[in-house]
Amino acid sequence: MDAASFGSATFDRGRRNGAPRSLDARASTVPVVATEPAVVRYALVGVALAFLVLFLFAPLAFVFVQALRKGVDVYLAAIGEPDAVSALKLTLLVAAIAVPLNLVFGVAAAWTIAKFSFPGRNVLVTLIDLPFSVSPVVSGLIFVLVFGLQGWFGGYLREHDLKVIFAVPGIVLATVFVTFPFVARELIPLMQAQGTEQEEAATVLGASGWQTFFRVTLPNIKWGLLYGVILCNARAMGEFGAVSVVSGHIRGATNTLPLHVEILYNEYQFSAAFAVASLLALLALVTLALKLAVERRTRDDRSLATDQAKAATEVNR
Repeated sequence: MDAASFGSATFDRGRRNGAPRSLDARASTVPVVATEPAVVRYALVGVALAFLVLFLFAPLAFVFVQALRKGVDVYLAAIGEPDAVSALKLTLLVAAIAVPLNLVFGVAAAWTIAKFSFPGRNVLVTLIDLPFSVSPVVSGLIFVLVFGLQGWFGGYLREHDLKVIFAVPGIVLATVFVTFPFVARELIPLMQAQGTEQEEAATVLGASGWQTFFRVTLPNIKWGLLYGVILCNARAMGEFGAVSVVSGHIRGATNTLPLHVEILYNEYQFSAAFAVASLLALLALVTLALKLAVERRTRDDRSLATDQAKAATEVNR
């Protein structure tokens, strides 16, 4: 036997005995653990903590300190002022209208994109991301140009004594525009990870479209849906740019909480401004707590959906 035959036979015996085929194959099976020196790890953690303290915790604490600086009585008087109460009611009203509308749109858009393939699907995904790339001020200006008295529909609105701009409808439209990607963008990857096997099985068993949605799809996306609603609600209550353009800053009528804070601050009523701002901060903290709770459940649902999709793929093979 020559050297080439002996090498080939030895290699074949090694393969039959379970020996690795190559050094690359052996390297691919060895777990790679990336370690950094302790100094680097501590430095990175310290930079992250310093950033959070400087740009998050310190401003938040400053808001509450300034709000209570002149005492609890002044604080309660500031948040109980009629204009502040009106701004709070308008903020909650706008959120109560915009969030359900975005919930319906987000679920419909996510279901359509994740469960079906159709011409223009990528265009729809791009349009959903449009508010993320357009400045809120620009979006508010667009509504002024369309629904203002000198806009495209200005003549019709004037003839029928309808007001959109500088009124509650304009604030709702602007808020809906800047917040509608949140629910859809949260649900699209979740539904895509879950696949269509369960819906197809329900259809084969005789379930109607609505039955499939309410009994199969909705239970699988409930935590992701709630997470998107929380983010949408937080943005709706804190929106400033687009609402500032279309509201007109009419006290007691079209001022939301962020706009009311700006007016108080510009009038040098600092204690009242920080008192009202503390309400927004409290709403943000409550939203953050809900977000963290739902995020944990959403992460578990996504992991389960990914495992189910992998199992279905293996069965199909």
